[in-house]
Amino acid sequence: MSPTAPAADQDLLRALAPQVLAALLRRHTGAFDACEDAVQEALLAAAEQWPREGRPANPRGWLVTVASRRLVDLVRADRARREREERLFLATPQSELLGRPADADPDADRDDSLALLFLCCHPALTAPSRIALTLRAVGGLSTAQIAAAFLVPEATMAQRISRAKQAIRSSGLPFALPAPAEADGRLREVLQVLYLVFNEGYTSTAGGDLTAPRLSDEAIRLTRLLHRLLPRDAEVMGLLALMLLTDARRPARTGPNGELVPLAEQDRTRWDAAAVAEGTALVERALPAGRVGPYQLQAAIAALHDEAPDVTATDWPQILALYDLLLRVAPGPVPALNRAVALAEVRGPAAALAELDALSAELDRHHRYHAVRAELLSRTGDTPAAATAFHRAAALAPTLPERRYLTERVRTLPR
Repeated sequence: MSPTAPAADQDLLRALAPQVLAALLRRHTGAFDACEDAVQEALLAAAEQWPREGRPANPRGWLVTVASRRLVDLVRADRARREREERLFLATPQSELLGRPADADPDADRDDSLALLFLCCHPALTAPSRIALTLRAVGGLSTAQIAAAFLVPEATMAQRISRAKQAIRSSGLPFALPAPAEADGRLREVLQVLYLVFNEGYTSTAGGDLTAPRLSDEAIRLTRLLHRLLPRDAEVMGLLALMLLTDARRPARTGPNGELVPLAEQDRTRWDAAAVAEGTALVERALPAGRVGPYQLQAAIAALHDEAPDVTATDWPQILALYDLLLRVAPGPVPALNRAVALAEVRGPAAALAELDALSAELDRHHRYHAVRAELLSRTGDTPAAATAFHRAAALAPTLPERRYLTERVRTLPR
């Protein structure tokens, strides 16, 4: 897409890109690469022509028509793939090959973005492949952008995306929404991918920066898309609320030199009040809407943190109760670690340390486990043990700001 296109056109093209790709894949599921190339050419044509000739009355239909023609051109020009050309031509009506306007297609206004999300997050793919393919096909990020966000070589990311597309081609996965019997399970896969993308953006797993805002912004955008497609799903609402309530704190998470600022020390006036209000409203709608799930509960916990004017006003007993419920709904070592933090605020650090001992085998390689343990040990007055735990946390921390913060905490321990 041309960066010279007006911002309004760029935003519209970015929003329409997955819909156009989905429209092509609905007809030609096995031609993922060719469909994607055709969509990219249509987007480039729009970015060049619309500012000069004006935006068409039906932008989506225009893009589908141009992309369909580009797809035919690509197939015809690909002499090394004659067999694929024959299959495509046999499967495509002649009227469509001649460039029938998308407005004449009875399905022209059909939005298959949800089917595209389900396809990219299919359980037949590995988790890294799902993330990469979702960002590429639905998010519209370039391979170079995705590689930079995850701090891997572009060639590595290109191979990952290529393998994901090959897996889709060779498996014969249908381009369609899953059957009702498997819909809930497949939706969980989609939500998990979006959650992982957001977490990678909010707290990077490697590198010199604490956050990768482009990824968290993209996760929020895609979750908004999912919420538009499934407006009554309580867990989709919960995930969007969780992202908004968490991302609202991003402006205060780092200092002027990129240093980490923990939650208790953040300037809450710098939090995004609009995001907090939107996230809180989504939580209030989601919780009564159906069966309570883990994203709704995490969002409710985030709302309690965000609504407190300062750390001393935090409703820790309510947060502890929500963590108890979360562990019943979705047990795991990470929610148990977070519960220990709340437990320390309600019953004291000694009670929380006893809970942490049971998690050591599962979380010994997790830097946050040792950081939490160090803070609790310092509160009990055991400075030598706290220093050892902080050093261990710093050695395991994935980003430079976290390592610096944890090392500095050793220096500030009471002597």
